[in-house]
Amino acid sequence: MNVSRNSYHESHKDLTVWLQDNGQPVSCQEKLRILEENWQEVQQIVTDAFDDAVLMGVSAQVMQKKLVDFILTLKTPKVEG
Repeated sequence: MNVSRNSYHESHKDLTVWLQDNGQPVSCQEKLRILEENWQEVQQIVTDAFDDAVLMGVSAQVMQKKLVDFILTLKTPKVEG
């Protein structure tokens, strides 16, 4: 069965649970709205960049590795408390 990235996310959108460091889910509706909006935006930007790269002749595997490598370099921001 071949499921596209977008259709998979759309069918599982309601299952998204954003967990805090303590394992508890984020419950603030405003935070959940912002998290979902950000997640949708990230997915669209990454999908567009991936598709553009492949259409310009970049190997899909090379682009996937580049995207994964970028994610793995993200640092946790300092939270002042």
